[in-house]
Amino acid sequence: MRRLLLCAALALVVAAPAGASERHPSLAELEHEVMCPTCHQLLELSDAPVADRIRAFIRARIAAGDTKSAIERRLVDQFGEAVLASPPKRGFGLLAWLLPLLGLAGTGAVVGAVARRWVRQSHEPDDEPELDQAAVRRLERELALYD
Repeated sequence: MRRLLLCAALALVVAAPAGASERHPSLAELEHEVMCPTCHQLLELSDAPVADRIRAFIRARIAAGDTKSAIERRLVDQFGEAVLASPPKRGFGLLAWLLPLLGLAGTGAVVGAVARRWVRQSHEPDDEPELDQAAVRRLERELALYD
């Protein structure tokens, strides 16, 4: 029960800044998530005139009290989904979110299989060839000469 309460408290602590960011976005935050429609760079890197107009629009919307998602929605309505730096989480854009996760899962499976094989091989007894008894007796005689 104690662990459950600790996990719930941790989830609330992590979720609080995300909610605050949604309600009170900053220009710097949105500049990192919005692309310039003319030069196709992040807004924070662009010096195109349209980027300046978008920055002014974002400042005005923040001053008006709009949420981050409302500002992004208005930009998408005006410029299309290409204005967002991250791909949409539906349709073909969903592949951009899923492929890295699938790659990590596949890599983990391969590493796990290789590790399991190495562990199994290290526990199996080595098959040593039987020594010729005549050679063993001769070796013992020669070693006895040096004692």
